[in-house]
Amino acid sequence: MTVDDANSGGSGSGPNGAEPSGAEPGGAEPGGTPSGAEYPTPHHVVDHTAEPTDDPLAIRLEQLILGAERRYTPFQAARTAGVSMDLASRFWRAMGFADIGQAKALTEADVLALRRLAGLVEAGLLSEPMAVQVARSTGQTTARLAEWQIDSFLEGLTEPPEPGMTRTEVTYPLVELLLPELQEFLVYVWRRQLAAATGRVVQAADDEEMVDRRLAVGFADLVGFTRLTRRLEEEELGELVEAFETTSADLVAAHGGRLIKTLGDEVLYAADDAGTAAEIALRLIETLTHDETMPALRVGIAFGTVTTRMGDVFGTTVNLASRLTSIAPKDAVLVDGAFAKELSRTGEAPVSESQVAEEIARAEKEGEAPAALSKYRFALQPMWQRPVRGLGVIEPWLLTRREPKIPG
Repeated sequence: MTVDDANSGGSGSGPNGAEPSGAEPGGAEPGGTPSGAEYPTPHHVVDHTAEPTDDPLAIRLEQLILGAERRYTPFQAARTAGVSMDLASRFWRAMGFADIGQAKALTEADVLALRRLAGLVEAGLLSEPMAVQVARSTGQTTARLAEWQIDSFLEGLTEPPEPGMTRTEVTYPLVELLLPELQEFLVYVWRRQLAAATGRVVQAADDEEMVDRRLAVGFADLVGFTRLTRRLEEEELGELVEAFETTSADLVAAHGGRLIKTLGDEVLYAADDAGTAAEIALRLIETLTHDETMPALRVGIAFGTVTTRMGDVFGTTVNLASRLTSIAPKDAVLVDGAFAKELSRTGEAPVSESQVAEEIARAEKEGEAPAALSKYRFALQPMWQRPVRGLGVIEPWLLTRREPKIPG
C-alpha cells in the first residue's frame, strides 16, 4: 500500500494521486498511475517492482492460499474497510508487505483484516500504536515461518515424483492438500503458546513485573564459527546451523526455558528461575560435547530485570549475558554475581565449598546423614574480576555440576 503521508486521514489526495475519499480513482490500471495529475508521495518513491506478479501459476497459488481473487486497489480496500488510507498503509507495512502502488491486488481477506484491526482500535481494546505492533509482530513471525516452510519443506516435497513432470505441475495440488492441515496446526500451536504466555503474565507479582520482569537470560555461542564459514561448503554449514538450532530449541523447551531467538551460531534463551537456566546451559554443553561434528560451545548467563517487547528481551541483564559469553572458556558456563546469588538463595548451589564442608561436619557430629552431599545441584567458582565494555568491572563465576564427594 502507498499512502500520501501529508494528507493522512484527511480529505486530500489519496495514494499515488488517488482522488479524495469517497471518489473512485480515475482510470487506474493494475500497476499503473491514476489518470490526471500525478502526486508523488512525499517521503518515498513507490518501487513498482514490488507489484504483484502476473505469472498465471503464481496467481492461481495466491488465490488458493488466500481463498479469494484480486479485487481491490489499496485505496479501494481501505475505503471498503472504513479505514483511513494512512492507517491502512501503516498496517500493511507493519505486516511486512511492500508498497504496490495502485495495483488491483487485494482481496476480501485484506479488507476483513483491516476492518478487524481498526475495529479493535474503535472498541478501545487496543490503542492505534498497539494495533500496529500487533500487525508487526504477527507479520515478522509468520514471514519467517513461511520462508522456512518454503525453503526447508516445500522445496523438498515438490521434487517431481515422476520423470517428465515439472515442479510447477506438482506444486498446486501439493499446496491444496497441505494448506488446511498446516493452517490447523499453526492455530493449535499459537493457542498453546498464547495460553502459556498468558499464564506467566497473570502469575506476575504486580503490573510492572508483566513488562519488566526478573529473569535468567542465557546466550549460547559456537566457538570459531567464522572460521567454519570459510572452511565448510554452504550445504554443510547450513546443516550444522540447523542441527545446532534444533538441538538448542529442543533442550531449552524440554527443561522449561523459552527460546527467544537464534542467530545462526548463537542462541538466546530465558527462564523464570536460575536453576532452570543453569540446567539448560550445562545440558547444551554436555550434549554438543558428545557430537563430533559440532565446534566447542560457551555460555553466559545473567539474572536481573529484563524488558520484554514483541517476544524479544532487552536491557542491561541481556547485555551482560552476551558479554559473559564472549569471555567464557570453551565448553564452559560463566554467570554473573546476581545469578550466583540467586542459585544460592534457592538452595541449588552452595555459597562456597567451605559451607558444604561445615554442613557435612555438623551432620557427622550430630550423627545425621550428610545431606549436603546430595543437596546441591550446581557448583560455583569465583573467577578473576575483569572490566567489561559498557558495564564496568564484573566478577564472573564458573558454573559446573556439583560432583558429590564421598568422605573417606
